[in-house]
Parts: sequence; C-alpha cells; structure tokens
Amino acid sequence: MKFSEFNLNTTLLNALQDLSLEEATPIQEEVYSKIMSGSDLLGIAQTGTGKTFAYILPILRTLKFSKQNTPRILVLVPTRELVNQVVEDFKSLSTYMNIRVQGIYGGTSMLTQAARLAEGVDVLVATPGRLIDHGLNRNIKLNNITTLVIDEVDEMLNLGFRHQLDSVFDLLPAKRQNLMFSATISEDIEALLSEFFYQPEKIEVKNTGNAHPNITQKAYEVLNFNTKVNLLISLLKNEDLTKVLIFIDSKKKADLLIEEIDKKIPNAFGVIHSNKSQNYRNNVIEDFDSGAIKGLVATDLVARGIDFSLVSTVINFDVPEEPEAYIHRIGRTGRAAHKGDAISFVTEYELVNFKNIELLIGMELPLEKMPDNVNITHALIPEEMSNKFEGASSTTNLKMAAINDGAYHEKSDKNSKINLGGPTKRKPPKTKPINRGRLKRNNRK
Repeated sequence: MKFSEFNLNTTLLNALQDLSLEEATPIQEEVYSKIMSGSDLLGIAQTGTGKTFAYILPILRTLKFSKQNTPRILVLVPTRELVNQVVEDFKSLSTYMNIRVQGIYGGTSMLTQAARLAEGVDVLVATPGRLIDHGLNRNIKLNNITTLVIDEVDEMLNLGFRHQLDSVFDLLPAKRQNLMFSATISEDIEALLSEFFYQPEKIEVKNTGNAHPNITQKAYEVLNFNTKVNLLISLLKNEDLTKVLIFIDSKKKADLLIEEIDKKIPNAFGVIHSNKSQNYRNNVIEDFDSGAIKGLVATDLVARGIDFSLVSTVINFDVPEEPEAYIHRIGRTGRAAHKGDAISFVTEYELVNFKNIELLIGMELPLEKMPDNVNITHALIPEEMSNKFEGASSTTNLKMAAINDGAYHEKSDKNSKINLGGPTKRKPPKTKPINRGRLKRNNRK
C-alpha cells in the first residue's frame, strides 16, 4: 500500500517524499487506522519492519499546533541511542510542521535538559529513569499527555524497567491513548496490557521467529575466545565484509576484542557499550554509519531499534542467551532489497543456546569448515577459566571433545530442560506506590 493511499495531509506526504518513501511496510499499514481511531494498541513486528514510523505518522497526522509548554506526546524507549533516533525520525517527518521535539536520557546534564524542556515541547522522547528524575525535580509536567508510546517494550522489560514504568504511569492522566510496540509477546507484556490498557487492539505482523529471506546464515564451531578472535581476523582479512557489526555479550570482552582487532587491522573498527561516554557513542555510531570505519563491536545495547544503513554482515561473536535476541541482531543486515550475511561463532558452552535459536527460526544453520589458516589455541581468558574447558581440534565435535576432556557434565533432570526463549520473567516488586494511572478505564467511554 502506498502512503498516498493513507489519510495523510500534504505536509506529511512532502516529508515522506523528501525521504524517498512511497510504500508502507505491513506494520505501518495495519496500525495506521487503529491509532487514528484513538484505540489502545499493541503492535508486534520484528526488528527492521518500520515500527517507529508506524506510530509517528498517525500521531503527527492528529497533532495540532499548540502554544502550551507541556508535552502532549510521550515516547518511552530503553536506550539513549533510541532516544536520539526516535527524535530524529519525528523531526524528519515533521519538517513542514511546527512541532517541538525533545529527547532526554541519562549520562548528560539534567540542567541543560531542564532548560530545553522549559522552552516548550510537544513530543517528549525519554528513557524511563531520566524522565522520573525530571518529574521528581518538577522540571516537567505530564498531566497533558494524550498519547503514551512504549517502544521496544520487550527489551525494556528485559532490562528491568518494569518498576520505572509503574512510576511513569503514576505521573500520567488516566484518560489517554496507550500504544506499545514490541518484537515479541510475553506474560509481562500481557500483564501491562491488562493493568493499564483499555480494550487494546493487538496487531501482529510476521512471526518473529522467521528469519529475513535476504539474510544468508551460517555458523562455525569454535574452541574458545582466543580462537574466535583468530577466526574473526581471518574472515575480516579474507572475506568480502564491507560493513560489519559484531555482537559480543559483555562490556569487558568488547574492550578486549577491540584491542585484538586494532593490533591486526588498525583504526578500522570502533566499540560501543554503556560504559562509553555519550559523545563517544554518538561519534562512533556516526563513523560506522557513514563508512568512516569498517566495523563496530557492540553489546546488545544497539541490537534494538538503531537503523544502520547497508550493513553487509552481522557476526555473533557470542551466541545470545535469548533466541529472540538473535533475530534482533541479524535484523541489522539484509534490509530493504539488500542482501546480508549473519555468521555465528559457537563454543561447546553455547550449543544449547544455538539449538534454541534453530528451534525458533525453524531451520538448522549450516556449519562451515574452519579456515586452514586459523590458529586454534587452548589459551583461555579469565572468564573461561571457571569452565576449565580444553577442546581437541576444530574438526572435532565440540561437545564430544568436552566429554573426552572431562569438562562436560550431563545435567540433572531438573536442569536439562531446553530453554525455548522468551524474555526473562521477573517478579514484580513486593510493594508499589499508589498508582493514579490504574484508575478504572471505563470512564473513558
């Protein structure tokens, strides 16, 4: 369906034309009329399907000019990078409108943010913690919010933001439109729907377990961290990998990996995780997106939402514990009509997680032969010492190598169940503040 067939005004159509966008994605087409009608809604679609524009377009279509200083639209996202991206998306679509958009997040001066908020804002994009900070300091009032959007809600709950979300609901008027967008559905999300939403519509587009057809997926069985490094360097030097996004499971290992890459391929890669300053993170993202650097080592901080253009290859240096995270990671490549590659490095200790990914996507990923020039080392980093794992050769099944070496132990019946994925379930806090946002929603009729 073309955007020209939507009930859009000229200002939005002109902005879309400037962005060279003509056809809507399925999630954009499905939710537009529902949001325009004022209904509460949960939109479910995998990464890279245009969820952000799906809610921005109907919001801007109904948002009228106002001189009031307090925000009318509130968008909550889990990370600073997503705040910046959503702000830019709002600005790009409101080029021909008089709309004030501001973003707030932790790690930067609250005084500077408070000064900007005092100038007036129509659309506020925020991380939950920093929004609560400004609310407690009376830098912002949310009593005029007409629409609340919680984007990447599954990731927000995975990061432990449920308590902050409860606190934000306390600050909002009872009568409002609620919109949530997610790549997955879970019991925690269902609980939010039943507690805070009024007769919500559920729109699901494409099963999140289906991998993108434009992405070629494969894997290597690898002994340990240092062997992974050797394999990575070999691939980076010998394969046609033009723009590479490398995911790793911890900040410490990310810093260790970038040091090893710089030794072999100087000044070609950057690294991003939550310990880096905001200016550094902004600069390295810009360098990667513009092509100033060839690749980026990242924790899952950037697995969600951030839209990098023309990523040729995603490398899972570590296999994610949650199968859904794999979908989000590889969704950084193979976008639009472009082809992409997804490569996973799998140790014996990651085999269960790897099999869970295959269950989710409904296919077995081909295992590639280790290149002959890759040095297979038994040297372990400190994080691996507790495993005491000494494998055999790259051509030996890793699990069997571990059994022969005494490192593998059969799990008890209690612990042998395969994790089929889904966000981690967290117990709600024992006590909650009095919540004005939990008023019966029947008064909305």
